[in-house]
Amino acid sequence: MDIIANYGTTLVLVAALFGFLMAWGIGANDVANAMGTSVGTKSLTIRQAIIIAMIFEFAGAYLAGGEVTATIRNGIIDSNAFAATPDLLVLGMIASLLAAGAWLILASYFGWPVSTTHSIIGAIVGFAVVSVGPEAVQWSKFGGIVGSWVVTPAISGVIAYFMFISVQKLIFNTDDPLNNAKRYVPFYMFLTALVICLVTIKKGLTHVGLHLSDGEGILLSVAISIAVAFAGWIYIRGQQYNPQDDSKMHFANVEKVFGILMIITACAMAFAHGSNDVANAIGPLSAVASIVAAGGEIGGSSHIAWWILPLGGIGIVIGLATMGEKVMATVGTGITHLTPSRGFAAQLATAATVVIASGTGLPISTTQTLVGAVMGVGLARGIAALNLGVLRNIVVSWVITLPAGAILAIAIFYVLQICFS
Repeated sequence: MDIIANYGTTLVLVAALFGFLMAWGIGANDVANAMGTSVGTKSLTIRQAIIIAMIFEFAGAYLAGGEVTATIRNGIIDSNAFAATPDLLVLGMIASLLAAGAWLILASYFGWPVSTTHSIIGAIVGFAVVSVGPEAVQWSKFGGIVGSWVVTPAISGVIAYFMFISVQKLIFNTDDPLNNAKRYVPFYMFLTALVICLVTIKKGLTHVGLHLSDGEGILLSVAISIAVAFAGWIYIRGQQYNPQDDSKMHFANVEKVFGILMIITACAMAFAHGSNDVANAIGPLSAVASIVAAGGEIGGSSHIAWWILPLGGIGIVIGLATMGEKVMATVGTGITHLTPSRGFAAQLATAATVVIASGTGLPISTTQTLVGAVMGVGLARGIAALNLGVLRNIVVSWVITLPAGAILAIAIFYVLQICFS
């Protein structure tokens, strides 16, 4: 308690610095995963992907980031176990931020697509076990989170598989693929817009003071989605399509239509990722700020300070812009050959899965969800379409990440104890 009383402001500033570092790592690694499919299909250049991510990642983090933040802050460890020693919880959360952030930046430097969720959860569990004991960890909730790492890739994979199968049946395996693409792609635009609007209006806009009933939220979401689909329909009809392009690459004109859709799904993916994964950076920071503000009292829940969500959003944007290129290249071209139609199916499936998880407060791994979706698209074309060597390396990086976060957090926790003792 004396540490909080004597160094309260310093602890919050250090936590904010390390929280920003963690957000930087998320931007460098996880956001690159989210945008990799758009770049891999050549629907967007790296520069365009970064600009889109800057806008929609920040919007997702600020508008819809609060639900999962509460889970990271209070749901993994039992805060009551630290009631007598809140200083240990504060130092542990700070150590977790630095440990996870350092690991993510290292992984991004080498182009490894790892899970930010694994990093921070492993770090939090690591310091909790050595500071208070295994009883400090809510193993039932931790087990549910770990289970989601298996379930969510499977869900996104199944959604992506059937989404791509529907595209094949409705468009590619028909007598007139181009006209059918013009007919059905606006419907896919409607689905994409609806997924993102529902969670934004229902879960996100409470942060800016807009409270809508379920019925009002659904009606507004449908109206916006119809407008997006109509605008897409007009844009698609106005494009010029050259039949000669199909002789160079089969279905080139159809893929051109889906390239337009990829831009919309890229926006949805960026927003979905921002809403879910910003919690990995600001959850521990929010815990530190609220405990220090309360003079060491640990409450079951607390209001997220106004400056915390923007700090996480800005950190994510800067991380992507400065270090995101390597991981984006790994994910965009390594797992399977992607075209705009395949990338769309993977991105929409990932966005839907992540947004649903974010709305329910479950912190899932966007990396694993996206890889599951890309695998689902690949499997729709046969197992030979997947690069199993790349998949093996990705899985190995996932396995290493959780213990790496825990070990680093434990070491940093002991160092912080010495510094503030």
